[in-house]
Amino acid sequence: MCRAASKAFFHSSSSSQWRRVWTIHFILLFSRQGKLRLQKWYTTLPDKEKKKIIREIVQIILSRNQKTSSFVDWKDLKLVYKRYASLYFCCAIEDQDNELLTLEVVHRYVELLDRYFGNVCELDIIFNFEKAYFILDEFIIGGEVQETSKRSAVKAIEDSDMLQETVEEYMNKPAF
Repeated sequence: MCRAASKAFFHSSSSSQWRRVWTIHFILLFSRQGKLRLQKWYTTLPDKEKKKIIREIVQIILSRNQKTSSFVDWKDLKLVYKRYASLYFCCAIEDQDNELLTLEVVHRYVELLDRYFGNVCELDIIFNFEKAYFILDEFIIGGEVQETSKRSAVKAIEDSDMLQETVEEYMNKPAF
């Protein structure tokens, strides 16, 4: 993580107050056709409001020219998005937060997905959505980046897979 980005995550040693922490309000993954593939909310909103927000954001982003900026001022937030193959990855952050740091976070999530699935595609997200959520939760908790190391995040995911396989083997053994 770059030096400017890491400054957003530490406690100030010169005073007892915490510095303002960069947070994500929500993450959306959707296709070029506007189909929602993954959503993670770090702010509490009613389902009806979430659906309205999703519909509005998908429409805004899909109607934009590909050569325009990946940053959109929306209400009191800023939308930061990036298209990878047929999927759009969109994050909502505070207006004064760093857009480039958010793009870096999106890219890191895509790298983690690539590392796990091997060149991730939309079908991987559709058929393995629980893994996509698990990877996201290993990386971001409560809207804040928790693990910047790809190696550590992938190790946790592999350990979880191994545990799941062990439990499945144990459950499939006949009981005498």
